[in-house]
Amino acid sequence: MTTTAAGATKRSGWRHPFRSMTLRAKLVLAVVALVAVLGVVISLVSALFLQRYLVGRLDDQLDFAASRGQAVAFEAIGAPGGVSAKALLSEVVNARGLSAGTYAALITSDGHLYSVYLSTDPSATPQSASTDVSTRMSALPTDGTATTINLGGTLGEYRVVAVKMPGTTSAHSSDPASAELVIGLPLADVNATTGQLLTIILAVTVGGIAAAAGVGLLIVVLALRPLDRVAATATAVSKMRLDKGEVAIAVRVPENDTDPHTEVGRLGHAFNRMLGHVASALSARQASENKVRQFVADASHELRTPLASIRGYAELTRRLPEPLPDDAVHALGRIESEAERMTGLVEDLLLLARLDEGRELDRDPVDLSRLVIDAVSDAHAAGREQKWSVDIPPYPVTVIGDEPRLHEVIANLLTNARVHTPEGTSVETQLRSADGKAVISVTDDGPGIPDDLQPVLFERFARGDSSRSRHTGSTGLGLAIVRAVVRAQGGEVEVQSEPGRTRFTVTLPLAEPVADSETDAESETMADAESEATVDAESGTTEDPVAESVEGEADGSESANPPVDDESRADEVGRILPD
Repeated sequence: MTTTAAGATKRSGWRHPFRSMTLRAKLVLAVVALVAVLGVVISLVSALFLQRYLVGRLDDQLDFAASRGQAVAFEAIGAPGGVSAKALLSEVVNARGLSAGTYAALITSDGHLYSVYLSTDPSATPQSASTDVSTRMSALPTDGTATTINLGGTLGEYRVVAVKMPGTTSAHSSDPASAELVIGLPLADVNATTGQLLTIILAVTVGGIAAAAGVGLLIVVLALRPLDRVAATATAVSKMRLDKGEVAIAVRVPENDTDPHTEVGRLGHAFNRMLGHVASALSARQASENKVRQFVADASHELRTPLASIRGYAELTRRLPEPLPDDAVHALGRIESEAERMTGLVEDLLLLARLDEGRELDRDPVDLSRLVIDAVSDAHAAGREQKWSVDIPPYPVTVIGDEPRLHEVIANLLTNARVHTPEGTSVETQLRSADGKAVISVTDDGPGIPDDLQPVLFERFARGDSSRSRHTGSTGLGLAIVRAVVRAQGGEVEVQSEPGRTRFTVTLPLAEPVADSETDAESETMADAESEATVDAESGTTEDPVAESVEGEADGSESANPPVDDESRADEVGRILPD
């Protein structure tokens, strides 16, 4: 059973080479194969008919030679005193009208074979031929039918005919005896002519194949250009983001390639109609989504005031001077708790609705190191059951973005790890920069995320199963907000999870580096400030600009990214994460 399954798998994975070829290659190969087959067929048929024609002409010459030789043999036999077999054959091959290469043989009644042939040299005398074909000679029909026979040696193939020759004198006896006279003509010229024709046709066929391949390739390329344009249109559409947002599919197959009278034109016309239907469907989907978003935004906005009123009245009731029953206090506490939870849900929905509308976020320099420290500090205070750790570089990692929203991204990831992992889980937050990107990763060694949940993890209201069940009120919008904010900032977020290890990774583009001239000017300003502070210290006054900036911050002045050295960063991490 296993072997059969393995064999079936192997066969299913194997593809015929012809199926993997392009349509252009298939068409050109088919044309070349057709021309080659036609060339071979034409060559064989032409050679066959030519050979039959030449052999027919040779048979006519052979009939004349046999008649002429038979007449000469009768005359020689009728001469006084008779004639020997060899002398008879010499007179036959030397008869007028016989061509060079004529072969003559005499088979006596007692089975002896005597044969001579006339060489192609006009001055040469008839020469004796080999007698190793006597068996085949004796089997020749004597009705004048021409037969092809290989005489061997230098003679090769001959067309021969045998006739009866009564009264021939034996070479060993002067008594007349019945004999057979065999006359033959060579097939060398016929075979040479046929071979030459095959060579010529083969050369022409090869040239025709090359020409057919070139012309066929040109024709196929020109004929398939509309199909290439259709494929280019399909490729352009496949690269569009059609999953969300307003999508306008303006790409279409050119009008010249939509002629319904051609195969490719029908394909282009059908493809354009399909794109029109897809665009209409996407527009309808987008209109429906816009209505839903508008409804959510309007509902969220309208619910903020009633929820605030509920919370206010509940708190006001609890602060009445008259004591309330315990049940009433408990009920008011639950009202406030659920109102706060509902308020958080409404705020999250309103934020997502605004991000879906494409509203621009603030774009200011943000030190992610400070955000990571603050977010981990908050998570450590809220979840003492987990083991928190942080790993940040000794230098500031700055991006351009909305600081409150980026802080919410990190806080949501840490909250997700705190809520969906058991006690004792180690959660590590790491910040690093590489290849022009700032990378924030939150890794825990909890039970992991189910495989079927990972594809929809960043969707709205996505919830895990019991392995990552929520212990507190979760709206299911935290990770959706993470993805929406990160993408709005030009970044990406992804998750990798398996039992015992889950990692969320946020990638954001780093801020553009400060120009060298600005850096030099800032260095000169700091150097001047330090020199002034030194002079004032010698005169007894202390006016350190850095100290003043720190004091100003303590007094309430704002500083977007205060400088933090390595020691202060280590102290900060040690303060929020004590051993």
